[in-house]
Amino acid sequence: MSKLTAAIKAVGAYVPDFVLTNKILETMVETNDEWITSRTGIKERRILKEEGQGTSYMAIRAAKDLIRKRNLDPKEIDLVLVATATPDLMVAATAAYTASEIGATNAFSYDLQAACSSFLYGMSTAASYIESGRYKKILLIGADKMSSIIDYTDRTTCIIFGDGAGAVLFEPNTEGLGLQDEFLRSDGIGREFLKMDAGGSMLPASEETVRNKQHYVYQDGKSVFKFAVSNMADVSAKIMERNGLTHEDVHWLVPHQANKRIIDATAKRMGLDAEKVMINIHKYGNTTSATLPLLLHDYEQQLKKGDNLVFAAFGGGFTWGSIYLKWAYNP
Repeated sequence: MSKLTAAIKAVGAYVPDFVLTNKILETMVETNDEWITSRTGIKERRILKEEGQGTSYMAIRAAKDLIRKRNLDPKEIDLVLVATATPDLMVAATAAYTASEIGATNAFSYDLQAACSSFLYGMSTAASYIESGRYKKILLIGADKMSSIIDYTDRTTCIIFGDGAGAVLFEPNTEGLGLQDEFLRSDGIGREFLKMDAGGSMLPASEETVRNKQHYVYQDGKSVFKFAVSNMADVSAKIMERNGLTHEDVHWLVPHQANKRIIDATAKRMGLDAEKVMINIHKYGNTTSATLPLLLHDYEQQLKKGDNLVFAAFGGGFTWGSIYLKWAYNP
């Protein structure tokens, strides 16, 4: 019997309608289009404006897009994972609500949080469940409403982040396709450099924390950039070396969309030409947990069965890693 692996067999996505361009940001904070573009590669980002709606609003729509495209019965789904740093509510899992709203009544569900590495870690989690043989269909959604925790008077963060959601369906495979290897890391030294101070158990919400703007994301940009550049490149090179892959063997790099310069440095370390690098940061900015599945959605028509994909991400905590996956279907 062939080894059982976990393969991605369908992709879905959703981004909000409102487009926050660099030109609009110029009217909100001291910055300009040239400065943003040259340092990040971002031209615009999507923002969820629907009143009273959170991350689940986008997660549900991404899931429904996948279900429609795959003609999938939601009752066949065994597990729904939502990778997110911005859940709808504390305590109550966004994944549970999402599963109920899409009709996945036979699934169990929970959230997974590892900042910008959440979806990458979710891939590992979903694959492990599939490889156990106990589950056949796992829906992994990466979704974040970053605009809910961004201070739009802070030009170090407001230019970077956007909102969005993407979803993939993992299923068993016996053709040698799907997830092949992973190298996932973390280091608690990073929690001082990229964080939201208040709202957790260490510093509960109060009038003072709201007044001090401690419920917004704080980032020490230089430190995060330095760690991200070296670590994303290192793990991507390591996954290639460990699996005997050359730059010719890798068909696509699927990198977290945090900064164009970080992406370029990772590709250079891997020896990849620009045409092998998936990129959409110019359209969406950094959507945190949603960047990787949004890339798969945007590039789905270019993917071929058997293609070698290397995923790479870096996030707060610090968390980072790389995954080697063989694509399992033709568009």
